[in-house]
Amino acid sequence: MNKTAIIVHGGCGDVEQSSIPERLQVAQEAAEAGWKLLLQGASAVDAVEAAVLVLEDNPLFNAGVGSALNSEGRVEADAAIMDGATLNTGAVAAVTGIANPIHLARLVMDVGPHVLLVGRGAEQFARSRGIPHCDLEHMVTVPRRQQWEDAHGTVGACACDSLGRLAAATSTGGSFNKMPGRVGDSPIVGCGTYADGHVGISCTGNGEQIIRMTLARLAAYLYAESGNAQETCNRTLEQFDATLKGEVGIILVDRLGRAARGKNSRDMPTCAITADGVTTGR
Repeated sequence: MNKTAIIVHGGCGDVEQSSIPERLQVAQEAAEAGWKLLLQGASAVDAVEAAVLVLEDNPLFNAGVGSALNSEGRVEADAAIMDGATLNTGAVAAVTGIANPIHLARLVMDVGPHVLLVGRGAEQFARSRGIPHCDLEHMVTVPRRQQWEDAHGTVGACACDSLGRLAAATSTGGSFNKMPGRVGDSPIVGCGTYADGHVGISCTGNGEQIIRMTLARLAAYLYAESGNAQETCNRTLEQFDATLKGEVGIILVDRLGRAARGKNSRDMPTCAITADGVTTGR
């Protein structure tokens, strides 16, 4: 059985409907970037990083370029990546001047020994590893300057490679007009991002509520019970909705190469590529 699979999401919530076709196209481009690596024998970790980099580089999404502004008009980004085969994890939070936070998170994971670096410490680590500082003018697009309101947005990817190894990655600019120093669910293991030997998971939506539910870890637990990828997404959303209010979404890949998605919001552009072909959804 061909286990190779990847799924990406571009965040959940209400977005300008005219942008949906382009968002779906970029989501597919991101999935294809990871898929190409998987076909070449690359690891799931390499694939999810490559997919998220595509989304971070596109100003349509609230990650990397185009990140949301906090209440001071600055970008503070979060990201995490997790290798399900080893449980190695790297994450950064509240970082400024980093065009691709997911790449920095990958370096944190690869270099060790720490899991999560925040703020100035993460930025100093970036400089030590040759990642250049990125000016605010490059990070903040005109639409973000105009969109000074509360909203949600995150990007993420999950993959299974040819050896059945799983990985997940998530990156976000956070919520609009957030307090300086606010950190959401994306860089927190078991909340917005999780991978182990059975499943890789990335979440999006209301970060505070996702943290309260440890949503990704809940999904991993439910998968262990059922072994069914789509049922896991459905049951995770059911438990969330029965407990808390808020818009959330989840994508998942299991070790058999099955991809699944779920959301309780209007929109969540996604693209999955598996042995069965390419599937996009909003």
